[in-house]
Amino acid sequence: MLNIIERLDREVFSPAVCVMRKGGRLDKEVERLGIPFIEAPFVLAPRPYSDLLVRVWKAAEAFRPFKFCLWHSFHYGSDFTEPLIARMAGAKAWVYTKKNMSWGNKAWYLRSLLANRIAIQNTTMLEKFFHAMRGKVHYIPPGVDTQLFRPGPANLEIRSGWGFPPDSCIVVHVGHFVRVKNQQFLLHVLAQTSQNLCLVFAGDFLNKDYVSEIITLVTQLGLRDRVRLLGKVDDIPNLLRSADIFAFCSQQEGCPVAVLEAMASGLPCVVTDIPAMKDIHVNGETGFVVPSEDIQTFAQMLEKLAQDESLRVRLGNVARERIQRLFTIEREVQAYQKLYLDLVSGAFV
Repeated sequence: MLNIIERLDREVFSPAVCVMRKGGRLDKEVERLGIPFIEAPFVLAPRPYSDLLVRVWKAAEAFRPFKFCLWHSFHYGSDFTEPLIARMAGAKAWVYTKKNMSWGNKAWYLRSLLANRIAIQNTTMLEKFFHAMRGKVHYIPPGVDTQLFRPGPANLEIRSGWGFPPDSCIVVHVGHFVRVKNQQFLLHVLAQTSQNLCLVFAGDFLNKDYVSEIITLVTQLGLRDRVRLLGKVDDIPNLLRSADIFAFCSQQEGCPVAVLEAMASGLPCVVTDIPAMKDIHVNGETGFVVPSEDIQTFAQMLEKLAQDESLRVRLGNVARERIQRLFTIEREVQAYQKLYLDLVSGAFV
């Protein structure tokens, strides 16, 4: 969201950011942009329905002074009170970005019905969720800063700090430690590969019980010398440039930015076939897309890449080119600016 805001045409758009609670790691970035930074509830518990509209009207009071024309939600959940608050605050149009594959309850349908436009992050969403609403749906995948995420020489200090043998082929995975990321799958994969392959996990330890299970599994599989759990890493670009292969095995994602960043960094990828991958990857050209939970095939693809440096370079170069062509942050910003302008110049339908 902040990448988009930072690049919006300020002669046309005057953005603001709202969070439920300040104190997050990106607060300083918002303040650096010099835009209004609002701390206020923008969603409410819908029940009891008897006084919902009264509570919505009161919640909208915090936003009315800003006279917003358009309200864009990046909220993950199925909440339908947000568009009501937006409208009662005076916003003429309400847009939301669908970032995950959750669906199946009435709240999602109401949220979508109340939206003027919906931005989807993979094309599967259109047929799976929005077939009857396709007129208001736009495919806008996330974009990557290709100047920040780019190929380059490995940071030898970072690489040696992991403590693997110098001739190791290092696989990196980037993702918070939550169950949907499925890191345990990669451990079972690694156990099926040669000793030359080593694995680095980068991601915040959000689910402590899950992290404990991962650490136990590392020991049970005899992988303590071949696995590193780094926790939260601030310098992801240098981390990616210091690895040889990127692996991703999430069970459910809208469009994983971590995969796009790895591709922009020139890393060949082995990934599971969640919906977004058919948009992101060309199997066998930018990396390998493996059936979900197919441990053996995933291990074989890692071994194939580990044993062939020229293949890694070729796939990584094609992956980088694909990102530059289809998944840049500039392309994403242009798509959203067009969406916004189409809305504000139209009839808000």
